[in-house]
Amino acid sequence: MKVLALFATLLILNASAFAQKYTPIDADSKVLFVIKNFGLKVEGLLKGIKGSISFDPNALSNSSFNVSVNANTINTDNSARDKHLRKEDYFHVEKFPTISFASSKISKTGTAGKYTVAGNLTMKGTTKPIEFDFTATPTNNGFSFKGSFTINRRDFNVGGKSLPLSDILIVNLDITTNKN
Repeated sequence: MKVLALFATLLILNASAFAQKYTPIDADSKVLFVIKNFGLKVEGLLKGIKGSISFDPNALSNSSFNVSVNANTINTDNSARDKHLRKEDYFHVEKFPTISFASSKISKTGTAGKYTVAGNLTMKGTTKPIEFDFTATPTNNGFSFKGSFTINRRDFNVGGKSLPLSDILIVNLDITTNKN
């Protein structure tokens, strides 16, 4: 009987050492971006978010993000521009259909519910490390993750040497998940 109790205790402790698994809900999530073109803000949206998220605010060393969006879904409310952005000199979606992020470390900040994630962003065949703050708010069956980061589009070979297009791109994330 003692062996059974010990086994049950170890099983419970082992289960609590792993972060809960979540799946992004594409219909409820947004990957928005803003960039200036000829000095005017151009906003866009990417959909088709997929992947897996393991998250436990009390066990961040066991937490991770491994997600991607479908680059072909780019939508700036201008079909001619969107078609151009899918071509080789921008996102080259035929060859690089996804934009992905894989975390390497998640840590707490000094603010409750706010965290920092470091990881690798892969876009158009180029992978670069990024780091940004995000919030994690519990929902009925998962979490809502919100954050934003800034990248240089030229670091990812997007847009070539276009002078009217700003080098700086701001990405805003609003990801809703369900528990697996």
